[in-house]
Amino acid sequence: MSALALITGASSGIGRAYATRLAAAGHDLVIVARREHRLRDLAASLSPQVDVQIVVADLATDDGIDDVAAVCAERPLTMLINNAGIGHYMPITELSVEQARELLYVKVVAPALLTRAAAIGMKSRGDGTVVNVAGMLAFSGPADASKPGRALYAGTLALAVASSQTLSVELEGDGLRFQVVCPGIVATEFHTVQGMDLSAFPRMSADDVVSASLRGLELGEVVCAPGLEDAGLLTTVFEAQLAAFAGQSPDLASRYRES
Repeated sequence: MSALALITGASSGIGRAYATRLAAAGHDLVIVARREHRLRDLAASLSPQVDVQIVVADLATDDGIDDVAAVCAERPLTMLINNAGIGHYMPITELSVEQARELLYVKVVAPALLTRAAAIGMKSRGDGTVVNVAGMLAFSGPADASKPGRALYAGTLALAVASSQTLSVELEGDGLRFQVVCPGIVATEFHTVQGMDLSAFPRMSADDVVSASLRGLELGEVVCAPGLEDAGLLTTVFEAQLAAFAGQSPDLASRYRES
């Protein structure tokens, strides 16, 4: 069976870089995005030796998620890349209900339901890889208030880290691998479409993000941080989390007792 990867948010940026790299390696593709003309341009640029299926879908809607989940369930995917993204950087009190719902659908509901649909088939075949594209803001919760307005967005990225880690353990014995990719600022149109000019900031290329992800899979990394030279920092974070988890007790902590 030939390798088959489904990539959401494939029409630009990191998703397009994944599509280009995987097609060059011989993967057949299912490319998903809202903009059909961009998907067709991408498909035309890829090797004629690979099969490319175009799926136009809006993952901020139930219908869009259901359509892509059906493809995940029906086709023998060897790789699912949950890359679709949306920003909506603003204080939560200024975030409209529609914007909040769109963010949660694209970054939480869609990855969860697509992963579920793909994992069932992957488990039955005993092989499969799921990559969730998040970001280093997943680790920014304890930061000061110097960069406000990202609470809901950062929370969705933190969820991607935790769910990828737990799923990697839950389904490891079934031949599935999970990875969450956490880049910093990437040179794509992601921020530009929100009216944010980050051209003065050092930015990683989308191609480098994909290089880190694919090499990270070879290294067995569940959490891939492309711009973090000292990977031991992640180990320290995760060991502290496990220590806190293991250190709990059914007894009320002394600091909460009346003196």
